[in-house]
Amino acid sequence: MNASPVSTVTAPASTASGRSRAFATASACAGGLLLGVLTNLAQGWLPGSWNQIANSGAVWSVAAFVAGALSARRVGLPVAAVAGLCAESGLVIGYYGYAEVARDGMGSLFAPLVWLGMACVAGPLFGVAGHWWRSDSPRRRVIGLASLAGVFGMEAIHYAWGLHYAPQAWACLAALVLVTLLMGRTHRERGLALLTSVAFSLVAHLVFHKLILERLLG
Repeated sequence: MNASPVSTVTAPASTASGRSRAFATASACAGGLLLGVLTNLAQGWLPGSWNQIANSGAVWSVAAFVAGALSARRVGLPVAAVAGLCAESGLVIGYYGYAEVARDGMGSLFAPLVWLGMACVAGPLFGVAGHWWRSDSPRRRVIGLASLAGVFGMEAIHYAWGLHYAPQAWACLAALVLVTLLMGRTHRERGLALLTSVAFSLVAHLVFHKLILERLLG
């Protein structure tokens, strides 16, 4: 007599959970593809060297972070990681797909494959970061928030010392500060996230730009 009600309740819950997972991944893919096209278009809209902002690693990482954050209350951490992967991969595919179809072509497949490989790493990481930012754990919230802010710090270092684009460097630095101040819940959380993001910025610049991109893309 007790088994029937349990199975009646479990089946709809399992179905709802499956729908939530499917919706999270599908919407992340669609959003990533759309943003990929928009970032390609934005390179033509933004003046001068500001067009670098449109397809910067920091801006692209926001998509995976948002995908993880939006799915935090509906699905678990693994699905948030997959949603981040879908969003980031969609960005790469949308960006280079539009370049191939609507512009002069994307050229060699080497660069798109490199960025797609980066998306397979950065997507899940920032999907998890977005999920952690929505968690009830103060430590996880700080790490998630510092990860998002730190990627802007990484870009600020690259713009300042690698490309010598001072305005863009200041803009990314301002984004780092604003992310921690506006998205932190408490003063302590904001302070810890700001300090942690500085450390993340330096490590990310060393690993991503110096050890990976410069060796692969020159």
